[in-house]
Amino acid sequence: MSVLLSDVVSGSAVGLRGRLWRLSASELRAAAIGASAEILRLEAVRVAVVDELSMRPDDQVIASRGVGAWLAANTMLQVRDGKKIAALGAALRPFPAVAARFDGGDCSFDHAVLIVAFCESPPKGMPDEALPRCIDLLLAAASGVEATTTKVRNVIATLERVFESDEIPPAEDIDRNELRIASTLNGRVVVRGDFDALTGEMLLSALSNLTMPTPAPDGTPDSRSAAKRTADGFTELIRRYLDCAKTGVDGGQRPHVNVHINARDLAEHRDCAAAPSPDGVGVAVSDLDVGHMPWLGPLSVSVSQTRLLGCDCFLSTVLLDDHGAPLDAKPGKRLVSAEQRVALIARDKGCAFPGCTCVPAWTDAHHIRHWANGGPTVMNNLVLLCRSHHRLMHRKSGFVGKWVIRIGVDNKPWFIPPPSIDPGQHPRPANTTFKT
Repeated sequence: MSVLLSDVVSGSAVGLRGRLWRLSASELRAAAIGASAEILRLEAVRVAVVDELSMRPDDQVIASRGVGAWLAANTMLQVRDGKKIAALGAALRPFPAVAARFDGGDCSFDHAVLIVAFCESPPKGMPDEALPRCIDLLLAAASGVEATTTKVRNVIATLERVFESDEIPPAEDIDRNELRIASTLNGRVVVRGDFDALTGEMLLSALSNLTMPTPAPDGTPDSRSAAKRTADGFTELIRRYLDCAKTGVDGGQRPHVNVHINARDLAEHRDCAAAPSPDGVGVAVSDLDVGHMPWLGPLSVSVSQTRLLGCDCFLSTVLLDDHGAPLDAKPGKRLVSAEQRVALIARDKGCAFPGCTCVPAWTDAHHIRHWANGGPTVMNNLVLLCRSHHRLMHRKSGFVGKWVIRIGVDNKPWFIPPPSIDPGQHPRPANTTFKT
């Protein structure tokens, strides 16, 4: 191995890109393979060290509520990833054969997780004496450059069928049900689940009407993909549950989406995401236009999205001192009352945006002039908009501010299109054509 090639694998990446031109294609391939093997080795080292630390925690680990959270706090890992590392270390202890293969760099982190998960919860019909042979089969599928997650999962599925219990078929086994919900680095949320047949049937039934393709008034087919329609339907299902179900209490109140934001930011919202810092070369963190949600934390939602949610919400006010400490909390109030919503439905019949036929149940009450800017919550400042058009009015790039809503002399909403759609900007009446 050349000096440069050895440096590529074991040295720092700082300045490396400017030296790689000196390597041939075969050396670059060798460096990529060597770096990958080194990653596997260091990953196994980290799991072993973290596991040992979890069995001998010191004050720092205890204060962090676990070694996984401590690791995340002292590295650039997310908490969930730190906890996965700690969990794998603990799970490998009872299965030395799997640990040995993982420590030797012949089994990846993800494949080791799959194998120990099978070992911890084997098929109910599998005798204990069959486990060592099953581990050998799983390690064979997980070893070598030809190992893939699909191969490992196929072996697991085969073993589950071979040792299927006569007691409960897999499709009816609710003990296997699991739902994983995790936030991603860009603030989105990933949902993965595995349910028994009955739960799956209930979910599909609940989503059925909410995921149907909806043609436009002119007959144009719904352009959304099946996955997008399912996501939209799932969002609507959750919203209806939170609005209508007897959900009990969570932290002293019915669970719902809670967004915390500074009143000044909400009222003084700018079109850009942040203003330049005083020196003109960066972004002032204190000026970032973001809201904070209890589950996902800060940077979860922009002020634009917060204003959208704030159009039709339950508003609570908390007074803070200069240090951000609460001084007083005022009783919460719903901005749009039930009586006002009934009146809006009677007037707008559903989404009032021209060309939209969305029914009232799928609409929000939109403040024409936002209450944070002094707009009153009265009929002449409210209009029903479906979630798509409500989002467009608040968020869509190039859309915000181009359509103007006015209440006409007939006390009904009128929509003034931008010049790009109608050069004369002739006001259009609320869309009630298909709702009478």
